[in-house]
Amino acid sequence: MSHPADITRPPVPPAAKLMSRADAVARFGSARTSTVVFTNGVFDLLHRGHVDYLFAARALGDALIVGLNSDESVRRLKGPTRPVNTEYDRAFVLAGLACVDAVVVFSEDTPSDLIDAIVPNVLVKGGDYSADQVVGRATVERAGGTLVLIPFVDGQSTTSMLHRIQEEK
Repeated sequence: MSHPADITRPPVPPAAKLMSRADAVARFGSARTSTVVFTNGVFDLLHRGHVDYLFAARALGDALIVGLNSDESVRRLKGPTRPVNTEYDRAFVLAGLACVDAVVVFSEDTPSDLIDAIVPNVLVKGGDYSADQVVGRATVERAGGTLVLIPFVDGQSTTSMLHRIQEEK
């Protein structure tokens, strides 16, 4: 017979992890006793590099919030053919990962306002950034938090996936 502590909790449905900025601030904002980790990106075609990155980010704290660029934001940053998937679909897939505790869509070109509102303990970006390029770094460090740069998995990127798909046509 198993002990009650051995019983795992059922997974949280992805839709329950999709939050407005206000809901994320209310749940993960400054009045907390846990370590909140924040990262952001487009996450258009989820691949192994994304999953590795997100699990590594989550391992740095008790909760991982992912700021997700809106469709309009992605078009401004990456051009008219992107994103491939809608913001809702991208958010839902991210929220389906066990390592992700919340997904918040933002429409600005950077997550600066979202980071200022949440003030995470740990801010995470990919290794293609240098510390001085990371938006929100000053906010996090002023509050006593840290910036962590996580290396990319070689050969894993949405752009390389799209190129491979085009070559196969």
